[in-house]
Amino acid sequence: MGFFERMREDIQAVFHNDPAARTTLEVILAYPGVHAIWLHRFAHWLWNHHLKLVARMVSEVARFTTGIEIHPGATIGRRLFIDHGMGVVMGETTEIGDDVLIYQGVTLGGTSLKKEKRHPTIEDHVMVSAGASVIGPVRIGRGSRIGAGAVVVSSAPPYSTIVGIPGKVIEGESARQDVAELEHGHLPDPVARAINNLVEKMNRLGVRMEEIEERQDCVEDKVNEHHPPDRSAAIAKR
Repeated sequence: MGFFERMREDIQAVFHNDPAARTTLEVILAYPGVHAIWLHRFAHWLWNHHLKLVARMVSEVARFTTGIEIHPGATIGRRLFIDHGMGVVMGETTEIGDDVLIYQGVTLGGTSLKKEKRHPTIEDHVMVSAGASVIGPVRIGRGSRIGAGAVVVSSAPPYSTIVGIPGKVIEGESARQDVAELEHGHLPDPVARAINNLVEKMNRLGVRMEEIEERQDCVEDKVNEHHPPDRSAAIAKR
């Protein structure tokens, strides 16, 4: 696929993922995520043709103009959309599949000083929410969602929902979706879920206690009906 066909796909990806996009001209002129991807493709071509210094210079221009830092050695698939984009960092051995959605402040970082695979692999249809970090040579399975602010340090199976620090898988295959969800603020919160479960249990215990008290009152009333208190004995004691 040629460069201009890829550009057309990138523009379509913006309209697919961002309801604020209005016209093609607006996308071409005013979307830094798109600019960063286009400059990266050129830098990546230079990198693969052993013009590494020039590639790094193009990458530096992209970082300065868009706020997005993508190493020219990173491999990026088709229709990647970087929304807002400021503060996004992708390391040299990062691999990204097709139809991936990335929000601002995301870090795809490495943990090793060795010249080896040390950055994440993000498979197709993954969504990475704002401020999330994926660290090390981990693999995030197809269709997964990473919550805002999560720190992911281990691989996740396809169609997972990952939240927290460190990132934990909340949902797996049962949550299968081939399209990255835009509602990244509605990801499950394990702490809130635990609190809600405790509140529900307390409410059930409260209802149970009320039932027990009502039964106890009924039993006492029946006992009093069959064995009324001896008022004469009480008067004699006085």
